[in-house]
Amino acid sequence: MSVNRNVLNVVKMMIDEREGLRINVEETSEGATVIDAGVDAQGGLAAGRYITETCMGGFGVASLSVASYGDLYLPAITVVTDFPAVALLGAQFAGWRVSFGKYFAMGSGPARALALKPNELYEKIDYRDEADTATIILEASTKPPGEVIEYIARECKIDSKKLYVIVAPTSSIAGSTQISGRIIETALHKLVDVGLDPRAVLSAVGCAPIAPVHPISNRAMGRTNDMILYGGVAFFNVACDDDAELEKVVEKTPSSRSRDYGRPFADVFRDAGYDFYKVDAAIFAPAVVVVNNVKSGRFFRAGEINVDVLKQSLERY
Repeated sequence: MSVNRNVLNVVKMMIDEREGLRINVEETSEGATVIDAGVDAQGGLAAGRYITETCMGGFGVASLSVASYGDLYLPAITVVTDFPAVALLGAQFAGWRVSFGKYFAMGSGPARALALKPNELYEKIDYRDEADTATIILEASTKPPGEVIEYIARECKIDSKKLYVIVAPTSSIAGSTQISGRIIETALHKLVDVGLDPRAVLSAVGCAPIAPVHPISNRAMGRTNDMILYGGVAFFNVACDDDAELEKVVEKTPSSRSRDYGRPFADVFRDAGYDFYKVDAAIFAPAVVVVNNVKSGRFFRAGEINVDVLKQSLERY
């Protein structure tokens, strides 16, 4: 399985459908292809859906709908994969802090599997990619300059002419959509953190509301996190020999197990001095996690959707 070779089908569809997706496609002086889904281009929900599938290396499918949370109605994204370890941890996880000079972005997508960012996660899932092309998704408000393009290509050990870069700001429709599209990735990462072997996970499906866009980046960041923390639901099929241990893992997984739970994330982040390292890492999880053990037939559930905090998050202007 090569996430970087497989994802080219999705990337080329985006390029072919650029007008309908309201995205811009340009070639840099280094030869890389940059897809703008919200910096200068308008972007949209459909672009966000494509970006979600791109993040998963083309080994997952996303769809859009509208969901109700009490009397609150929001657009929602549902994500499915039968290759969870590789698609979610090997590709989608935003594990590459692209920091070069004055430029900074959170990097995710298949390119990570070439650069091995972070290496220890690839050791856990026993995977690394080999390809002469790379695709990276950057959550950033500006497009990367030439030196950043060259840096990413070097880290992936490819020619910059074979690099595809998709940029979607947090304060954009496409950006907000693809962040909610990380619902099962966020859940699996937390499950692994609290003790589950990622290779035991067979398939996953999840749904999360999509945050209405806010033009101020910190507010947008708070809203997009809250959609997963307080409105996201993730379901997994696993093959496990120990139901008692699996039940303990599931109980530790939802966002409600965090000391920072119960307030909009923007408030939590503010009180942490806008330092992510001072935020309790246990908060980064879905509201509800459900796991089915296919070996025993046992079914474990933990957490709950918190409509009150969702409303508080959206009422902050």
